[in-house]
Amino acid sequence: MKQHITPAGQGQDYDWSNDHIYVKTPLDMTGGRVTLVEDTLKPGFHLARHYHKVMTEIFYVLEGEVTFIFDDETVSARPGMTITIPPQVWHEVRSGSGGKLLTIFTPGGFDHYLAELAGLSAEQFQDSALVTQLGEKYDTWMV
Repeated sequence: MKQHITPAGQGQDYDWSNDHIYVKTPLDMTGGRVTLVEDTLKPGFHLARHYHKVMTEIFYVLEGEVTFIFDDETVSARPGMTITIPPQVWHEVRSGSGGKLLTIFTPGGFDHYLAELAGLSAEQFQDSALVTQLGEKYDTWMV
């Protein structure tokens, strides 16, 4: 296998209403071990309360203020902070004024989840049962 270089401002990208994600290191480049994304949170960003049965998420804040809400604590993360969320920990994420993160998902596969979400039609995206089923396929369990 050869090294993988993703220049600044490049990578598979997904521009959602709440954030803009660049996949910097896809699942296939790491033998399934990790996926790395750069995530620019738009003002008013909100990721609903959820958890992962197997996946660990590691967030490194590059810009802005990002609030992580856990059952027992709320953390206002600023640039330079790292938040590691192990499996089975309920969490919610907000950023009122926006921010930028690097996020590592292990095991990898979050990039495949994004690709499937992007492939949904507007009507399918409104089907909560379908979106829930897709989330669970990729180890994201919502309230």
